[in-house]
Amino acid sequence: MRRTIRRPSTLRGEVHLPGDKSISHRAVILNSIAHGDARIRNFSWSQDCRATIACLKALGMRADVGGSGEVTIQGVGGDGLKEAEDVLNAGNSGTTMRLLTGLLASRPFLSIITGDDSLRSRPMGRIIEPLRLMGGQVWGRGGDSRAPLVIRGGNLRGVRYVLPVASAQLKSALLLAGLSAEGETVVVEPMPSRDHTERLLGAMGARIEVDGDTIKLSPGSLRAVDVDVPGDISAAAFWLVAGVLHNEAKITIRGVGLNPTRSGVIDVLQSMGADLRVENNRVVGGEPIGDLQVESSSLTGVEIGGEVIPRMIDEIPLIALCGAMARGKTVIRDAQELRVKESDRISTTTVELSRMGVRVEELPDGMVVHGGERVLGGEFDSHGDHRLAMMLGVAGLIADGETTIDNAEVADVSYSEFWSDLEQISAN
Repeated sequence: MRRTIRRPSTLRGEVHLPGDKSISHRAVILNSIAHGDARIRNFSWSQDCRATIACLKALGMRADVGGSGEVTIQGVGGDGLKEAEDVLNAGNSGTTMRLLTGLLASRPFLSIITGDDSLRSRPMGRIIEPLRLMGGQVWGRGGDSRAPLVIRGGNLRGVRYVLPVASAQLKSALLLAGLSAEGETVVVEPMPSRDHTERLLGAMGARIEVDGDTIKLSPGSLRAVDVDVPGDISAAAFWLVAGVLHNEAKITIRGVGLNPTRSGVIDVLQSMGADLRVENNRVVGGEPIGDLQVESSSLTGVEIGGEVIPRMIDEIPLIALCGAMARGKTVIRDAQELRVKESDRISTTTVELSRMGVRVEELPDGMVVHGGERVLGGEFDSHGDHRLAMMLGVAGLIADGETTIDNAEVADVSYSEFWSDLEQISAN
């Protein structure tokens, strides 16, 4: 599917976000192995989260889908999952594959999990290695580095493991394995990553302790809990950037998840001079949320790296776009994890921004964007990457001339309402 966008005279309106994708995944997975029933409200109906539900149903989870994004999960307990009759398909979702691999490593049956072309090209060795240290039997293609993965579950033992990279997916996979391991599982992070798994495990009665960069988990059962999923801050980021870059914009976004391990994009935009306000702060289900209002802004380039990168890893292509319109130079470092996303996002972002007339240099772990440039329309490619497709959509709202994006339908992977929301705030 191709999408053509023209810069509107104004951007106005209120955006209602889909539920947070990361929290939706975890709410379904953890409640599937809990005791009791749970209602998950504002569940994300992205393709990724649908893949998680489909895999768990194949493993014996019972789920009822209601209206308005509500799902009821009937937990089967820690021992209730069963061997699937067919290969599990995670689609494009790395979260689905990595978290379920951790969960299934302790289950006494054989599982095979695969995904689409993109997911089968992403690194899985970082999951296999620590699970094997716990006694797990996991194999993969390409010398145990790529999916499909074969998991013969069995008895695991807790270990102390220092993560080689800040990865919430790897951390969560090990914690899921540790729920059924013998003894304590200790995970040490090099830098903080999103902590939705730890928060939800604590709410469900797990014996978990977080002390700085160290998470300790003892085995045990979980009790089902209802979850009100906040709006996805990664989805909000597209409208925040559209609002600051367009010269006649005022956008309000309600009920956004503001977990400090995810809100780096707000910190960076404000450091660039964005007219961005956080209002009506509150806590719902253990997660901080608030309303965001953003208006047209004059930005200045920044240098970012270190601890803020894991807190905004998915939003870095958007910050690169901001850098193109800012005064001065924007330098992004320590973001090598972008190389192993749905596309090599350092390379694809550099290529597509360059085609828009932006002066951008690719670095091994990031990029340098020279600001003060006009962004030019033209024909561009999503490279099969949902976040790149949406970044290009936002660029089209500020570009000179028409912007046409090939393979724009991949936005459905994480944000199926993106293009309709874009039309809505453009029309207003």
